[in-house]
Amino acid sequence: MKRAKAPDLVVGLDVGTTKVCAIITEPAPRGLLNVIGVGTAPSRGLRRGIVVNIDSTVEAIRSAIAEAEQMAGVEVSGAFAGIAGGHIRGVNSRGVVGITGKDHEVSEADVERVIEAARAINLPQDREIIHVLPQSFVVDDGDGVREPIGMSGVRLEVEVHIVTGTVTSVQNMVRSVNRAGLAVQDIVLEPLASAEAVLFDDEKELGVVVIDIGGGTTDVALLRNGAVWHTVVLPLGGDHITNDIAIGLRTPTADAEDIKKRYGCALTALVSAEETVDVPSVGGRKPRQLSRQLLSEIIQPRAEEIFTLVARELARGGFQDAATAGVVVTGGTSIMEGVPELAEGIFDQPVRRGVPIGVGGMADVIESPIYATGVGLALYGARAGASGESVGAPGPVGRFARLVTGFLGDLF
Repeated sequence: MKRAKAPDLVVGLDVGTTKVCAIITEPAPRGLLNVIGVGTAPSRGLRRGIVVNIDSTVEAIRSAIAEAEQMAGVEVSGAFAGIAGGHIRGVNSRGVVGITGKDHEVSEADVERVIEAARAINLPQDREIIHVLPQSFVVDDGDGVREPIGMSGVRLEVEVHIVTGTVTSVQNMVRSVNRAGLAVQDIVLEPLASAEAVLFDDEKELGVVVIDIGGGTTDVALLRNGAVWHTVVLPLGGDHITNDIAIGLRTPTADAEDIKKRYGCALTALVSAEETVDVPSVGGRKPRQLSRQLLSEIIQPRAEEIFTLVARELARGGFQDAATAGVVVTGGTSIMEGVPELAEGIFDQPVRRGVPIGVGGMADVIESPIYATGVGLALYGARAGASGESVGAPGPVGRFARLVTGFLGDLF
């Protein structure tokens, strides 16, 4: 028997290329969250993070939500949905305004005006702003200010990171969730959500790169001084590794996925020469036995390509040395043996696997990189509500009545 709808439940909905994951949470003492329901369903309606079949996506969302609701014993009406895909672009911008308040004291209105000035960037008609994430403020000559309200000065500046996406991709995601019977409380960039779930505060301060390797995309976020400085979504992921295995070993794609999960290793040096793998054949032929090293030799070049592209993107933005605290890999593909070791060789920095932290309840159930984005979306949603932002109120960020990303709530 389901309980009545609880208004304070927060739902994270990770609509990915290979799976849809729903995480239902409820507030716990000391500002924590307890996970009370988890649901997953195979996703067939997305390609490289972008919705290409709304009906299939709706079906997967309904299935994942129903499973989570059954586990939690509740009904939910809204969710914080993640978005990724190659259409996502991140850019840093700056805004400057004069401080108009009484006694030249920075007011909330000044902060809103300066962020409005920073977000006034030239955008093509087919793109819209998803997030405006403040990095730091400058009051007159005092830079590095995180909370300027109440300070005195004549000029207020802000540096922000602006994330944009194509209008149609965002609309299709919102439409899919709506048709599954849920209101979209906000659209959240997936690497931001993953960072929310897997990072420690000291890592965010020192400088850290989060690499979320999903099925169809690899999502990257660089955080330092507690704020986001760089985001990128690469249209490459675990599905490409599966495809390489299917072609290289001449085996059906479903079997290639299974072989990858059970025997895959991203670093050939970690595999002993004696190990073998049973490989099903196509066209009714007999299965064959092949060495696990051969499998690893197929996987390693593609995994290297993913990390090399990430390193190149960071270098292009001038952030190649910004990750003082190292790199955190998460997402389903990061579970594979050898992924952190391979990444360490490419980035020449310490690398760890990221699993969701900072939540209670069924924490043992979600202790896997595959749940990082879903848990992060719930944490993001809970923080957006707690900071008193305009929950549920339509704002200027999107073209839909969905929660507008708060100005100061983000990462401060």
